[in-house]
Amino acid sequence: MAKKIITPEETERQDNYMRRVLDRNSALKRRPTACIKTFGCQMNEHDSEKLAGMAERMGYEIVPDEAAGKYNGRFCDLVVLNTCCVRENAEEKIFGHIGALKGAKHEYPGLLTAVCGCMTEQKHIYDDINSKFRNVDIVFGTHDIYRFPEFVYKAVFTGKRVCVPPGSGDEIPEGLPIKRDSDFKAWVTVMYGCNNFCTYCVVPYVRGRERSRNKDDILREVESLALSGVREITLLGQNVNSYGRDINSGTDFAGLLGEICDRVQGSGLRRIRFMTSHPKDLSDRLIDVMASRPEICAQLHLPVQSGSTEVLRRMNRRYTKEQYISLVDKIRSRIPGIALSTDIITGFPGETEEDFAETLDLVKRVRYDAAFTFIYSPRVGTPAASYPDQVPPEVVHERFDRLLELQNGICRELNEACVGKTFSVLCEGVSRTCDTRLTGRTESNKVVNFTASPPYDVSDGSLAGRFADVYIENAQTWSLEGRAVNWRL
Repeated sequence: MAKKIITPEETERQDNYMRRVLDRNSALKRRPTACIKTFGCQMNEHDSEKLAGMAERMGYEIVPDEAAGKYNGRFCDLVVLNTCCVRENAEEKIFGHIGALKGAKHEYPGLLTAVCGCMTEQKHIYDDINSKFRNVDIVFGTHDIYRFPEFVYKAVFTGKRVCVPPGSGDEIPEGLPIKRDSDFKAWVTVMYGCNNFCTYCVVPYVRGRERSRNKDDILREVESLALSGVREITLLGQNVNSYGRDINSGTDFAGLLGEICDRVQGSGLRRIRFMTSHPKDLSDRLIDVMASRPEICAQLHLPVQSGSTEVLRRMNRRYTKEQYISLVDKIRSRIPGIALSTDIITGFPGETEEDFAETLDLVKRVRYDAAFTFIYSPRVGTPAASYPDQVPPEVVHERFDRLLELQNGICRELNEACVGKTFSVLCEGVSRTCDTRLTGRTESNKVVNFTASPPYDVSDGSLAGRFADVYIENAQTWSLEGRAVNWRL
């Protein structure tokens, strides 16, 4: 299947819109500000980096959002909400923010507001925003992010709302300006969309079908990041294991990983991660590449969703509990010490106490380093939303608490086993919880808060992006504590 790439003519058209808005903003007495508030997954975070890059190219100063579109007590000129619709509470939060911005716009009529992302790819949500929230100036979905300059231009110069209906395109944009949140860690998208249609998941409906980027475009981006001093990259896709199938390129994800490792050899880029992997598509070849390339972190996110084979069947996951455990055993035999994380849903329609007991059994057997646990949330348009036997909320919450208690205990035990050992940690800067400590992550993605060794000062910003050998002195449920015993470039 041939994929669509944004044409040079369309790229030039959007560049022209950026230049026109830049000219307008440059003529103002002060530089206008923009804040971009992100909800949801890493794909959304990376999309926001692209939105920020385009906004900056249009002359906006990108600032953090403090409250209702304010920064340093002043309303921003442009506020963008990049939305998520995977869970119901995410939608509720976003509608709350839209409501708050309505009051902000009343105080500052010059405020330009935009709502984009996965939520606006759902027709019923798009219709609600379009009809009920007239304070929103721009509405567009995930497929039209590259047209952001056009939408801003039209809203600024015409004063009219710009609302783009869902599902208007499936193009792959290349070469968009990106304002990355970090100088030493970076997201790199390798593919968009999903073909799996798990019965609980709305992603295929809002992100579209699978579309792989050209290998050469990915390699150029990774090489550029390595040359710029990036130390760690995370390759992104709804199911990275499906990379290349839609374009018949002859390169699968394992092959892509190998070529990326070859391309960055000898550079300062030392860590490569990826997510997310669907268990049904994780190949022996991919396991072999992970085992043989030191640049690839010994850490894998492998969502299981449930430990019940019957629930997995109704979820359309296309593997059994036994097949999943066998895969885990294979991975651990080839990559000893690998850290595994997962996603688990409790309260899927029809889940019995016996089904839930199977999930607890699987968690005990696999012993995940981290698990992202969720209460099932019906999504409009997905098959599971209309399934009978929805589990009563009080039962779901009781099961969720039991799962959390079990997983927290496992996390604590695994972390306590790290005490007395030394790990390589990529320093990310000063800890958010203690301004006398630094924070970073191990290769296995464990958070470490640690003290710097003299003559280094915690407040020295030059330590961010460097690797430290950290001796672990204490363990918490979700993090480790220690002291740096050596620093390396």
